[in-house]
Amino acid sequence: MRADRLLSIMLLLQVHRRMTARELAQRLEVSERTIHRDMEALSCAGIPVVAERGTGGGWSLIEEYRTNLTGLNEHEIQTLFLARPSHVLSDLGLHKASEAALLKLLAALPAVRRQDAEYVSQRIHIDTSGWHNREEAIPALPTLQQAIWQERKICFTYLRGETLVERVVDPLGLVAKGSTWYLVAAVEGQLRSYRVSRIQSARMLEDSYVRPLDFDLAAYWAQSSRDFTSSLRWYLATIQAAPDAVARIYGSSRLFRIEQIDVNASTGWITFQLGFDTPYEACAYIMSFGDQVEVLEPAELRAEITQLAACVLEHYSGKNSV
Repeated sequence: MRADRLLSIMLLLQVHRRMTARELAQRLEVSERTIHRDMEALSCAGIPVVAERGTGGGWSLIEEYRTNLTGLNEHEIQTLFLARPSHVLSDLGLHKASEAALLKLLAALPAVRRQDAEYVSQRIHIDTSGWHNREEAIPALPTLQQAIWQERKICFTYLRGETLVERVVDPLGLVAKGSTWYLVAAVEGQLRSYRVSRIQSARMLEDSYVRPLDFDLAAYWAQSSRDFTSSLRWYLATIQAAPDAVARIYGSSRLFRIEQIDVNASTGWITFQLGFDTPYEACAYIMSFGDQVEVLEPAELRAEITQLAACVLEHYSGKNSV
């Protein structure tokens, strides 16, 4: 989203030569404070934006760069035309706007650079959705988005387990994790994350809030994700697997965490320490291998599998052969 806005600022300055922060804020529907932060980001990225004070002043690109805005190299152009998660833009109501902006950029490129953009878009397609994604209803997203742009507080009802709770928060940003949206907000000075699909209703309040100057959405989310992962309580199982089972274990590693690997040179069997979410998942997964996998630890998991195997044997032994 921010990349689209930075690109829009560059195109607006290219067309209008000079614009004030207020004009840019009105055009892009953000606050003037956001425009100033965007200008700092452009400057840090090497884009020569210049601020002129006084009557007739505003933001502009230096003349040499303005007349040669398309001095983007091949890889920079390819990056712009690859980074388009369409479902995320559609959720935000920006898919058509994004397509229009890229079309304008494409038309502004010199012929040789236009070929670079068309070349990569015909040869690489990025699909950020997973195979098992379920579309979630997110009726509150437009309200959250508007409140974030206007830096206004929101009041929402949130489904926590089976209970509805009400919260008044300062909405700082939205994060798309795959196809799942999260709201990052400040509550009494503490940062919290809320799954947008669990927000049952939301309304924007008249009260505004002051956005923390040192808040970085991407940095917060990265740290929050690390904290969440490290807080998970893994159920550890030590197994040894026959060589024929190893490829399948690696192929399904998204279901668990591989902690340790050892190879028994004499037998060829490989010892793994796997981290599962629950003992039930560990038991079900390991039993699916039959005699190709043996549990070494913990003892209670060995006992559970032994008992289940006996129940299965008893069940089928009592059936008449067909």
